Amino acid sequence: MLESLKIKDFALIDSSSVEFSKGFSVLSGETGAGKSILIGAISFLLGGKAGAESIRAGCQEASVSGVWSLPPKSKEDRDLSLDAEEEPQSAREWLSQRGIEDEDGQIILRRVIRAGGKSGAWIQGTPVPRADLAKFSEFLIDIHGQHEHQSLMRQPEHRKFLDSYCGVTEEVSAFTKIYAALVEKRKALDALSSSGAERERRIDWLKFSIQEIEEAKLKAGEDEELSAEESRLLSFEKLYSEVQSVNEIFSGEEGGVEALLKRLRSSSERAAGLDKSLSELDGRVQNVFYEISDLSQSFRSYQNSLVFDPARLEEVQARLDLIYKLKKKYASSTSSPLSAVFDYLAQAKAELESLDSSSVSKEGLEKEIAALERQVYEAAKSISAKRRAGGEKMSAQIEAVLQKLGMSGTKFSVSISQKAGDAALQKCGPYGMDDIEFLISANPGSPMASLSKIASGGELSRVMLALKTVFAQSDKVPTLIFDEIDTGIGGEVAVAVGEHMKKLAKNRQILCITHLASIAVFADNQIRIQKSVEGGIMKTRAAPVLGEERVAEIARMLSGDQNTPESLEHARSMLKKYAVLPA
Repeated sequence: MLESLKIKDFALIDSSSVEFSKGFSVLSGETGAGKSILIGAISFLLGGKAGAESIRAGCQEASVSGVWSLPPKSKEDRDLSLDAEEEPQSAREWLSQRGIEDEDGQIILRRVIRAGGKSGAWIQGTPVPRADLAKFSEFLIDIHGQHEHQSLMRQPEHRKFLDSYCGVTEEVSAFTKIYAALVEKRKALDALSSSGAERERRIDWLKFSIQEIEEAKLKAGEDEELSAEESRLLSFEKLYSEVQSVNEIFSGEEGGVEALLKRLRSSSERAAGLDKSLSELDGRVQNVFYEISDLSQSFRSYQNSLVFDPARLEEVQARLDLIYKLKKKYASSTSSPLSAVFDYLAQAKAELESLDSSSVSKEGLEKEIAALERQVYEAAKSISAKRRAGGEKMSAQIEAVLQKLGMSGTKFSVSISQKAGDAALQKCGPYGMDDIEFLISANPGSPMASLSKIASGGELSRVMLALKTVFAQSDKVPTLIFDEIDTGIGGEVAVAVGEHMKKLAKNRQILCITHLASIAVFADNQIRIQKSVEGGIMKTRAAPVLGEERVAEIARMLSGDQNTPESLEHARSMLKKYAVLPA
């Protein structure tokens, strides 16, 4: 459950702290007040994409932090000592895999975006990538906005909704892997079945490329070593001159550093003989003397070893030219590391072995493909059966919810049809053998039609709310946010939606942005979003409304006027009827 939110310099919000409660909470405010900014801040905190434009004008960074309370541990929770490869099934499991501990069931999330566009994210003070933060947030909250209605208009998304409801999402993922293996085997068979001449040409090319690379006798990192040597040889004169200057400073004709250090060493030694307290300093002088002497000797030896060798330069450049040509032929680019050529060599050998090997035969592949086809078909049948059983149950539940939401007589159906196939083997796709589409008849007697045929935004909103309601029965996400799901509805329908959300909030924390008083009066808590101009700057504030303030806010939502006795009385009567009238 989201307990609190702190926002600093995000969009129009300069600084705001909002406390949230259990049950059904409504966010209200005049049009343009910035209600969706609050949802935008939550989305940003939970890993949503954002740029520097999210920062309030004149500021260098925006930050959002939130406190969440995790659901209490239950008997269904698995042992939290999971392997890194295991897929976590809860927020606690996700945290445990990464060694992050909650504090008495609470966690703190924080995210920052800076003017340069860079962002940072933390969970309990531990830095995490944005993608990890987004993945973790899926266990905490589900934000539903108007844009999500579009997912109902796309038929491929219907399969995802149904699979989630039926609990076969992981089973379908496993099926997809088997199906992909079958596709690869079929490709391999096609390659073996290609013309003999084409296969022979490929073998000849692979043999040539392997021979060319192996005859070069390349060594790992050789290109970098040769480049460094070439640079050294090309700048020989300058290098020699600089090293000579160093040696002259150490021990030039006028004595140099070494001569001075000898005098320093003698004087220091004599001084230490006269005053024992100088022994430590004298020891340090002696160490410096020996270190400088050693450096001087090393530089002299290096200078004596410097010999310009034009033949070696020519040899190095020829070798680099060969490496350049090999990279151009066998790596992605000439700037690729030499390891890319070694990678190509390994791949070429593997492919050549595959083409030459007598153990890999057309008959053997055909047997493997036949076995995989049977496995794919059986898995697809199992998934299809579960989808059909779940689809019937889901349709009935959604119809029941839609009836409560003022769509009495509406028929909802999950259409599941098999993909085209032949008598020997049912054809499948990556997600099974089914084509899935949600159909609806909004009026009695009307034929079932695709959801895309629904013209009313209000009907589409209620269908999505019904789906969310049905999924919430099995979904463990503790917090649901609805961003203006009331678009296109009003009157008795709005009352039905508000009543339904209140019931949904018995087992979930529900946050809802609404402009309808008929929904707001059902809320356990109401937060008002206000926009004002302070010091010539537009700012947005969020604060709970209680007592008479809530009555006034409901009155404003009813008639646009919160001061007339009639609107206030109307607000009181609605709050008394649908909620507990504040004292």
